[in-house]
Amino acid sequence: MKELTQRQKEVLSFIAGYISQHNYPPTIREIGDFFSISVKGAHDHVTALKKKGVLKQADKRSRAMELVGEGRTSLNRLVEIPLLGTVAAGVPVLAEENWDGTVQINDALLKKNRKYFALRVRGDSMVGAGIMDGDTAVIEKQPVVKNGEIVVAVVDEAVTLKRFFKESKRVKLQAENPAYPPIFSQNVRLLGRLVHITRNY
Repeated sequence: MKELTQRQKEVLSFIAGYISQHNYPPTIREIGDFFSISVKGAHDHVTALKKKGVLKQADKRSRAMELVGEGRTSLNRLVEIPLLGTVAAGVPVLAEENWDGTVQINDALLKKNRKYFALRVRGDSMVGAGIMDGDTAVIEKQPVVKNGEIVVAVVDEAVTLKRFFKESKRVKLQAENPAYPPIFSQNVRLLGRLVHITRNY
């Protein structure tokens, strides 16, 4: 087998991590989104991995990728992320950073040289984004985010999970459930942005 390039290793590692987390492979678009590359760029990487014998795709369906040979060894690299209690997907809850153990995430789902933490989701205000009560949210620590990203924010000493929009003189934190009105505030502290949701069935 030809040696994989560094980017091909990263793509393979991401696919392995996604499979270990979800029990099914990512779509080409999801690969592109993770690496901030075009769908064509992601497709080219997948094609190269198939040629090098570490990935196979039964047909043209979007979730038909399977790791083979040396690609399968990428499935087992887990890292532990601190679990810091509960975040409200609904009414904000008090911001107490309680160390509540750890959660295991495949390292392929995490970018290098970034810091992460996890929070348990409580409430149903983000169900429209596929985030359910009882899920675990994996958060990348960063104080600056883009409009439209789902964030963990502190408002009036309470922590909440909402979609972020910066307006001219205030911030809007938008729920993904019409039963919850948006939160408007001029004093919002961002703890980070949502990168993954894990769920136990």
